[in-house]
Amino acid sequence: MPTKINNLNVESQEVLITPSDLHKEMPLTLAARHTVETGRETIRNILDRKDHRIFVVIGPCSIHDVDAALDYAKRLKRLSEQVSDTVYLVMRVYFEKPRTTVGWKGLINDPYMDDSFKIQDGLHIGRKLLLDLAEMGIPTSTEALDPISPQYLQDLISWSAIGARTTESQTHREMASGLSCAVGFKNGTDGGLDVAVNALKSVSSPHSFLGINGEGQVSIIKTKGNGYGHVVLRGGNGKPNYDSVSIAQCEATLDKAKLAPNIMVDCSHANSNKDASLQPLVAANVVNQILEGNQSIVGLMIESHINFGNQNIPSDLSQLKYGVSVTDACIDWQTTEKMILDMHDKLKDILPNRN
Repeated sequence: MPTKINNLNVESQEVLITPSDLHKEMPLTLAARHTVETGRETIRNILDRKDHRIFVVIGPCSIHDVDAALDYAKRLKRLSEQVSDTVYLVMRVYFEKPRTTVGWKGLINDPYMDDSFKIQDGLHIGRKLLLDLAEMGIPTSTEALDPISPQYLQDLISWSAIGARTTESQTHREMASGLSCAVGFKNGTDGGLDVAVNALKSVSSPHSFLGINGEGQVSIIKTKGNGYGHVVLRGGNGKPNYDSVSIAQCEATLDKAKLAPNIMVDCSHANSNKDASLQPLVAANVVNQILEGNQSIVGLMIESHINFGNQNIPSDLSQLKYGVSVTDACIDWQTTEKMILDMHDKLKDILPNRN
């Protein structure tokens, strides 16, 4: 009997719903479409300096509780209306979490947080939440981690991130070149800018690569290139890179590479020394740089939830604390509100006169 040589380490394979069938089951409504189109256009206009505002990608490190996410969104909507003349708020709706070794990989991979990996359910739950948020008028952002999932969800996303672990990946650069929204590339985990700069050059160019189409068929995807890539500074190797010297060095690097001087600062990760409570200090420093004449900072990223900190996932999920992150620690809503209102008050008379 012939020895088996294929799929030796594969336990099973399950056919998923196709992207087009999921879209048919959960179609984009007119209200949702308007939110997505407006969100994408607003961010493009900010990057093109046609809109004087800054945009802030803010919300939970990851989504694990849909009810808490909707609660957060309602608060964010009210806050957004208060600051909309100066700060454009985009909600973080991160469904996929990169892992260095093992751990919970996010709502799409494991929606029930019990290692059952009901990915089909995760896609439905994730798309339903994005639809609900878009119908509320809330633009959303996510990390484009899995190269397949954008076919299922990207029609509801206004801004995407490529994380520090994947900025160097050719697969993710190619994928991002075909995304319909602006994309922020984080600097490498070592804090270096080279991988992000190379990614920005790559993403703006056309690519051809293997992917899937709406019918779930393996296809050759040919892209036009995405002209709205930009860098996200998140620090690295335990060192921050949001200070004015680091910003100036980034500006010089972008200029040398003949790239647009668009810089976004991630207030979390190494920029806050992985201490969520320091995020407001990072944001305040960035705001002061703008007050002092900085022209290149166009956005910030903040990890925020209803309640402060983070928690481990308990074996008894009924013991989960409401509105507390299960991945990176977040600031609470009270701190979030104060931070954004302070940002608005300091910048409202400055940004309209920014060159």
